[in-house]
Amino acid sequence: MMRAIGEMFYSDPSQHTFVSFISRYLGPTVGHFTGWTYWIGLVFVCMAELTAVASYVRYWFPTFPSWIVEIIFLVVLAGVNLIAARLFGEAEFWFAMIKIVAILAMIVTGIFMMTSHSVTPLGHASLSNIFHNYTLFPRGGFNFVSAFPMVFFAFQGIEFVSITIGEAKTPHAVIKKAVNETLFRILLFYIGALIVIMGIIPWTSLSPDSSPFVQVFRLAGFPAAAATINFVVLTSAASSLNSCIFSAGRHFYQLATEVPENSWMHKTFAKISKNGVPAAAIIFSAILVLVTPLMSLTTAVSSVFTIVTGVSSDMYIIVYTLAMLAHRKYRASSDFLPNGFLMPAYKVASPLTIMFFGIIFISLFFIPEDIIGAIGAIVWTLVFGGLEYFRQKKLVPSNV
Repeated sequence: MMRAIGEMFYSDPSQHTFVSFISRYLGPTVGHFTGWTYWIGLVFVCMAELTAVASYVRYWFPTFPSWIVEIIFLVVLAGVNLIAARLFGEAEFWFAMIKIVAILAMIVTGIFMMTSHSVTPLGHASLSNIFHNYTLFPRGGFNFVSAFPMVFFAFQGIEFVSITIGEAKTPHAVIKKAVNETLFRILLFYIGALIVIMGIIPWTSLSPDSSPFVQVFRLAGFPAAAATINFVVLTSAASSLNSCIFSAGRHFYQLATEVPENSWMHKTFAKISKNGVPAAAIIFSAILVLVTPLMSLTTAVSSVFTIVTGVSSDMYIIVYTLAMLAHRKYRASSDFLPNGFLMPAYKVASPLTIMFFGIIFISLFFIPEDIIGAIGAIVWTLVFGGLEYFRQKKLVPSNV
């Protein structure tokens, strides 16, 4: 999907969001529907990350009310986004640096333990642990499939890299670098970390009750692992929340610019503050995220997280699928650059990607916590999509 989006941006780097390509190749009706769906998905991602922040803070303050923690973090990070884009970038840099250092430290520690054949209470650290007692779907096929939605949620926002491409001085070079490095970092920080974790801890001994990072550092003899990793994941969740507020505010601003200039929405939210940010759009998006503290007053934090991640995944599946369909239309259009930044193995990879999104969506109906969100996504698509279709039909004369 990233290569598909990258290919479209390479053909027209002036666009600020991939939703623009959906409008161009699938029509303004689908584009407008996608814009609103994507923004709602972003709001729910903000809610999920805010819930995660509260759960991590509870490690140190178990009796402190979660809703107060959520309000504090939301106000602080919304304020960071309101001051200036530069401050957002500075905060994001340090959030990311903490996360990257922790992951690299674990990978280096793991490689050292495996190459030196360190002895742990679970045996020897070795790559052979990955294949020893290998069993396909050891907990059953259902558990394997039911993990897809949560993994899918972990990768939501991967398209954020495309938001500022249009502002780059050399967009063609930046697009290639950004997309390719994103894929490389996935291999390093996700796949690489998983290999190290399973090399040190046999998969039969991994515990779901604590972070695998914590388990690795404990086996390495690092007693403060739990508190340290909890701080790392807290900054990671805060980083994601920071990015979501940034993106949600700008996408709502974009939606406001697309409505008639005499409408209240355009007059209120299609404005840039003196600090150069869409302040009104950011504040409105942040206000909606305040639903999370209200939910935390009546529901367990873990349940709130499951609900909001499920809803956000539903919205994103719709948007990502439409992005892939837009790419297929692009390939058949006169805009197609045969010598551009092409998606590899397009004829095979494109339908497989769309099919995979469909499988993830279907899997939601087999997970009790995600059924409501999945049904809600269908209702949203039929109702809002239908209303948007008839609205656009009225705007376009029948003889055109």
